[in-house]
Amino acid sequence: MPDSVLPLRKAAGKWLLPQPKDAATTGEYVPIPVTVMLVKPPFGYKFSEESKLLLIPIPHELEALEKAKKYLKQYPSRNVAAWLTKVTGRYISHVGLLHRVKNERQRRAKISLLRSWARRYKEALELAEKYEDKKGTKIYNQAKKIVESARHLDPEYRDGRDAEARSTHTESTAGQ
Repeated sequence: MPDSVLPLRKAAGKWLLPQPKDAATTGEYVPIPVTVMLVKPPFGYKFSEESKLLLIPIPHELEALEKAKKYLKQYPSRNVAAWLTKVTGRYISHVGLLHRVKNERQRRAKISLLRSWARRYKEALELAEKYEDKKGTKIYNQAKKIVESARHLDPEYRDGRDAEARSTHTESTAGQ
């Protein structure tokens, strides 16, 4: 398995089938890289002829699956799965259908949560930078780092400072 697929496999947990949001309306489905080893491709996809590491979308099955999701709100899952099997010619059990719908719902919720976190962190970072610019702490800290690095590079400055510190220490102890 290529190295580029391994990090995705660890992060995925479940197989993910991301498609553009408007793919069902436009009919423009994109191939999906395989992130876990599959025995057979999921409903709506087939393995690429060149490699089993790429899933090719089957548009009529994916369109029927979108209709089936709407039908699940009105009809039992067994009836919807039977209808889907009859329309597409490819078997899917009612449990498999429910599992697929549940995974997609969880994936969408997770993506939404991660996007909201990213937005919040971006806003917080902008506020922090604005505050640092206002107070000047960012410039002060940069200047402090430059001065400290200059002290370490200049031996005369360091030796002179050490001599001052020793003389101050001896004066304070002599007066006691």
